[in-house]
Amino acid sequence: MCYRYSVPGPDVVKNTFQVKLGTNFEKRYHVGAFENVKLPVITDENPKQVSLFGWGLIPFWVKDEKTANDIRERTVNARSETIFEKPAFRGSAGKKHCLVIADGFFEWRYYQGINYPYYIKIKNREAFSMAGLWDCWINKKTEEKVYSYTIITTEANPLMAKIHNKKKRMPAILNKDDEKKWISGNLDKNKTINLLKPFDEKEMEAYTISKLITAKGENPNIPEVVKPFKYNNLEPLPSQSSLF
Repeated sequence: MCYRYSVPGPDVVKNTFQVKLGTNFEKRYHVGAFENVKLPVITDENPKQVSLFGWGLIPFWVKDEKTANDIRERTVNARSETIFEKPAFRGSAGKKHCLVIADGFFEWRYYQGINYPYYIKIKNREAFSMAGLWDCWINKKTEEKVYSYTIITTEANPLMAKIHNKKKRMPAILNKDDEKKWISGNLDKNKTINLLKPFDEKEMEAYTISKLITAKGENPNIPEVVKPFKYNNLEPLPSQSSLF
């Protein structure tokens, strides 16, 4: 699954995706799924401009605010295999796509009874995108339009299967060539599913970080959260050997 990731700054986003910046946002070294902040996405409705949406998809058909708040906590991620089946996602699958902009994400590896945090990036890329779905819900009491998104997950590639070794999932990261396809407009079911495949592990790098991301009373949105940290009792992944 994907409950934590980092967000590049506006200049990086603008240059990487060749888009306009509609609203100001800041670089974030860490953001969690339940922080209730608006984060940058690029939608098929407005593919030339960055939009700021809430993380946790609220379907258009939700009736009231309480239900909206409840459901968004369960729609942070969507499994690629079932987006056309689950009621929360099938209204967006195939026609309301977005690029969720990131420069890395966090995951936990279980080893000898302990969980260890990792930071995962794409080699030689300052920013990349994860496939997402979006929707617009209208609060009937306030008439406010609430825009939100979910990150789609898929089967883990070999690298991520070693890290996320309990559930063996990973975000559906898009190749550069597939980004335009993902937000090109209506896609049928087969074309949509075909774009949601495990990313090539050879283009990824991962390393252990400190447990600052879950330290009580600490702010994880600082540069130190993504710095390499060595655990002496943890067998490293082959790709980590050069980091320490």
